[in-house]
Amino acid sequence: MSGDTEADTETGEDAGALTDGFHLIIDALKLNDINTIYNVPGIPITDLGRMMQAEGMRVLSFRHEQHAGYAAAIAGFLTKKPGICMTVSAPGFLNGLTALAHATTNCFPMILISGSSEREIVDLQQGDYEEMDQLAIAKPLCKAAYRILHAEDIGIGIARAIRAAVSGRPGGVYLDLPAKLLGQAMDAAAGEKSLVKVIDAAPAQLPAPDAVERALDVLKGAERPLIILGKGAAYAQADDAIRALVEKSGIPYLPMSMAKGLLPDTHPQSAGPARSLVLKEADVVVMIGARLNWLLSHGKGKTWGAEPKKFVQIDIEPREMDSNVEIAAPVVGDIGSCVQALLGGMGEGWAKPPAAWTEAVNTKKETNIARMAPKLMNNNVPMDYQGALGALRGIINERPDAILVNEGANTLDFARSIIDMHKPRKRLDVGTWGVMGIGMGQAIAAAVETGHPVLAVEGDSAFGFSGMEIETICRYNLPICVVVFNNGGIYRGTDVNPTGGADVATTVFVKDARYDKMMEAFGGTGYYATSPDELRRAVNEAMDAGKPALVNAVIDENAGTESGRIGNLNPQSVVKKK
Repeated sequence: MSGDTEADTETGEDAGALTDGFHLIIDALKLNDINTIYNVPGIPITDLGRMMQAEGMRVLSFRHEQHAGYAAAIAGFLTKKPGICMTVSAPGFLNGLTALAHATTNCFPMILISGSSEREIVDLQQGDYEEMDQLAIAKPLCKAAYRILHAEDIGIGIARAIRAAVSGRPGGVYLDLPAKLLGQAMDAAAGEKSLVKVIDAAPAQLPAPDAVERALDVLKGAERPLIILGKGAAYAQADDAIRALVEKSGIPYLPMSMAKGLLPDTHPQSAGPARSLVLKEADVVVMIGARLNWLLSHGKGKTWGAEPKKFVQIDIEPREMDSNVEIAAPVVGDIGSCVQALLGGMGEGWAKPPAAWTEAVNTKKETNIARMAPKLMNNNVPMDYQGALGALRGIINERPDAILVNEGANTLDFARSIIDMHKPRKRLDVGTWGVMGIGMGQAIAAAVETGHPVLAVEGDSAFGFSGMEIETICRYNLPICVVVFNNGGIYRGTDVNPTGGADVATTVFVKDARYDKMMEAFGGTGYYATSPDELRRAVNEAMDAGKPALVNAVIDENAGTESGRIGNLNPQSVVKKK
């Protein structure tokens, strides 16, 4: 009898146990193997972050929500799981929104979780603290947006956000959490039952057999075929299959910047150094996870030459087809399944491209590589871009596991073609939007998610958008070496005020700025480099140490061109004032 009474007492205690919104959010994320949060604390999420940390999650606090968001976005790219950015309401939400739109544009899975005012106050516009209809604002800028009002819906709400972020074409998702949701209590057992583990969040999408056959038929008729690899191919993590397709076909390939390293840039079929030639002369182009947007001149115009092209496009989103030009052979499905299907359809006797084509590509490559080689070996003082990047090129060659983060105008353009990548997903940059300011957020997430050392090569203008996050790098003691290419301005440091007035030109910065001292102020190591040799020594020392470091690399203020290689996008005035 006494045993029965004890059992009844225990059951009664269990029945009375409570959980709340704070704990259900944590439990729902952990159940789905999401254990890293990028955030800026504040009302109403400060305690949520504390509790997450207490439950063993890694919570990294940034100085600005935009950079926490960029970190979450690139975490999604690297892991194929949604990166999580957590912000306060209204202003913090808006700061994170740029990163959410960036993630959606680049097809990176990300969830922006923001605290918000209560629904009844927002709808009556009663002037709450940081009041804003955040859900309405987020909807046009992301793949999906949800609001959770009741604790019992937290499990299903987070599950929906995860599935929306990673399924089909990945993208950004907004999850709105009103403040009072966090403190809502409910029965612990019922709360546990309400949690949802997402099963097969991104199921394989197999291409139609007739689409595969059509693509192979188009490819068989090619005299000058080309494969273009986009960052979607890198995201897919179908590395072995993609390499097998490229090598079995014998077709020259051109990697877009974040697809560099899917095959080593030194691979004999790489057409990177002959980019202009292959785009103009190819007659059949196979697009794998790449889009015919502005980065590829929309598939038309002088970039693509006078001869008509046939395009084979592999993409998980059918609406991407025919977006700029006619696609002769659309293949809709996930990259891995589509590439495997093409490999299977090629059989054993697939004919390689005509030798005249591959020899023409190789000749152009050799000519361009030979022309660039002496420029990369110079030891000029002050440095030019080629000499400085030549030094960094050698460092990445010796450290193929290091992750390169790259942003700027000239700094980005030159680095993209000069620094060879050897492994997949080791080059991270500004992406489809060309966003400046991604640098420190991406560097932090790359170090956290992979555990590998990071080299962030930044133009001085680009660095200015996120430079305060070097305190975050130091606070978490991350193995990140930041190199700031300092030429004293946006594009270059030589512009003058046309009025002759006291204000400097709109594109000019403080002369001889010491960005290295910023790193030292937070306890990291600062270096000052004026030559490629000094730069090489400083970066090697910093990378060997594996500690926060910043190298202030002095670049000739005359080096650089307006807007780098996309100066043609600047509108021109035809009006001359007297």
